[in-house]
Amino acid sequence: MSDKIILEVKNLKKYFVMKKDLLGRPKKVLKAVDDISFTLKEGETIGIVGESGCGKTTMGRSVLRLNDITGGEVVFNGETVADIPARKLRKLRTEMQIIFQDPYSSLPPRMSVGQIIGEAVKVHKIVPIEELRAYVLDIMGKCGLQPHYYDRFPHEFSGGQRQRICIARALAVRPKLVVCDEPVSALDVSIQANIINLLEDLRDEMKLSYIFISHDLSVIYHVSDKIGVMYLGNLVELASKDDLFDNPLSPYTRTLFSAVPAPDPRKKMSRIILTGDIPSPANPPHGCKFHNRCPECMQICKMIRPEFYEAAPNHFVACHCYYRHYELHPYEPVSVPPSTLYVKSRKQG
Repeated sequence: MSDKIILEVKNLKKYFVMKKDLLGRPKKVLKAVDDISFTLKEGETIGIVGESGCGKTTMGRSVLRLNDITGGEVVFNGETVADIPARKLRKLRTEMQIIFQDPYSSLPPRMSVGQIIGEAVKVHKIVPIEELRAYVLDIMGKCGLQPHYYDRFPHEFSGGQRQRICIARALAVRPKLVVCDEPVSALDVSIQANIINLLEDLRDEMKLSYIFISHDLSVIYHVSDKIGVMYLGNLVELASKDDLFDNPLSPYTRTLFSAVPAPDPRKKMSRIILTGDIPSPANPPHGCKFHNRCPECMQICKMIRPEFYEAAPNHFVACHCYYRHYELHPYEPVSVPPSTLYVKSRKQG
């Protein structure tokens, strides 16, 4: 992994207008992504985890400029993505790719595998036209697809093979950044392992950077270098995978970990049961968005939104449990060493 930062996401926001007034002005908006910031190095993988509807996919699509952003900034290779004119956007498309969640609906049924993978290669002129077939076959080989699949159609393949075709299509244009939008969620466990190992091998071979979106914490831990936890459009915690799994700071992160089933059926699980309803992103609660479900809610949580604070080296969290509230300095950091606030390590039981 290189030290070069390939992607910077600064205060990213994506709002969808749900209702307008008579003059066409926004009257009600849905805050799908609300002030998210992180960086990604070349060859690094950041895992994004959270409940359904928390904005993970919208965040990934906004980074790729598949959605126009409402606010903030996405900087890719030193260029602000939103400022790139349409005539230069085609080059950006070869450098930033996405692997969609559903391998059944994301492939055109009337095109053969060779046409699906080779279409973007031909449009972007990645290789001369006379070398196209050989190039596509080489990409297929790297993704575990046999040469005789070239003239076959998507309906002839299983889910795992279709996902390999999706991966080959994304990698055929030689990208630097790939957004993996739950690429293994529709597959059984044995196929999941094959696809994850394939993605890791291709990352090392082609020096790719991944934004890996998933619900599965075990998958996220296996593939990621660092992990961001999202809730209702916000990042509530961001840290390296070992720091996050050893010392989850946010009450929401601890809740997610408590829901992971134990491999030993005789082991008693300590589940955290949340109360209250999941808020709507169109009408989020005032203050901390998690306060109406949080077992550690304080009065300040209902009034003031917590800032994203570095509670430990390279371990960021948005939670009032790690601040001491003063009248003049409401966000002065807690003076007690952070280790005294950490929960017990999962590895220690």
